[in-house]
Amino acid sequence: MVAQFGEQVRSALRARGISIREAARRLTYDPAYLNRVLNGRQAPSPQLVKRLDDLLGAGDAVVGLAALLPPDDRGRVSRSIARPARLDRRVVDALAGVLAAQRRLDDAVGAAPLVRPTEAQLLTVKQLLRDARGPHRDALLGVVAEYVQFAGWLHASAGNYVEASVHLYDAVELADEAGEGTLAAQALNFRGYIARRQGRPAAVARWFDAAYRTPGAHAAQRMGDAAQAAQGYAQLGERETAKRLLGEAGDLADAAREQPPGTAYWLTPDFQRLSLGLAHLGMAEYGTAADHLRAGLDGLPVEQRHADWTAEYRAALEEAERAR
Repeated sequence: MVAQFGEQVRSALRARGISIREAARRLTYDPAYLNRVLNGRQAPSPQLVKRLDDLLGAGDAVVGLAALLPPDDRGRVSRSIARPARLDRRVVDALAGVLAAQRRLDDAVGAAPLVRPTEAQLLTVKQLLRDARGPHRDALLGVVAEYVQFAGWLHASAGNYVEASVHLYDAVELADEAGEGTLAAQALNFRGYIARRQGRPAAVARWFDAAYRTPGAHAAQRMGDAAQAAQGYAQLGERETAKRLLGEAGDLADAAREQPPGTAYWLTPDFQRLSLGLAHLGMAEYGTAADHLRAGLDGLPVEQRHADWTAEYRAALEEAERAR
């Protein structure tokens, strides 16, 4: 799985129209050395990792990804893949760390460069889960459920809706098996996101409503899901239902300020304003929508402000500003 680092960085460079030779020129590194690193034949130096991070504008996401698996943990992961019965908690934690870093990398470089390497990693962790035994399998199950969900998100963000829907269906099944309500709710939320991208308000209302009512969902998830379900109902002309859900979202605001789950780390109070903005836009309350959307975008962390997924909210803000 460590070899995937080079593929992810190589894909991110390609998505920006930068060849390995051009990257080497900009970084003043030997092209042959950079080629070996990005093709997994040589470990990168810390200096090169930092320079690549700066070149991609990744906000230390590349640095974090490169630092995740020291040699000892690499050996543990390889041994566990070869002999799943020897799975230990350190391996599970290492895999969870790789996944967390890839989520941050998605914010910085976008979904498209990560689809292929994530799919390759997903095959590995699913095989490990299939063959694993012992006391750490349940912890691995939660990590695999999140891996499947993340793959679904990447496909959804890249516009591959069929592949995304298949992964997200599996993610709900795995989350239920693991007893992870937060993961199940997030997978349903991503189904709602796909429906919104496709312009299907009935499906928007259905999926976000289902996420809102999922047992075990965090208050921050439920607040955002209620607001986004309200948008779908408003677009269907069910204004009273939309108003009720917006009220319920507001009732959750205080509880939602608690630290969100790591699997939904982006659900800050500022991000919630983006969901509220979409809901008010659906209700044709353009001034309120514009205020929420602008505040939400301005409040995003620096590394998220130009993420692919922000384009939807920027377009919504432009629409609200035009109509107010």
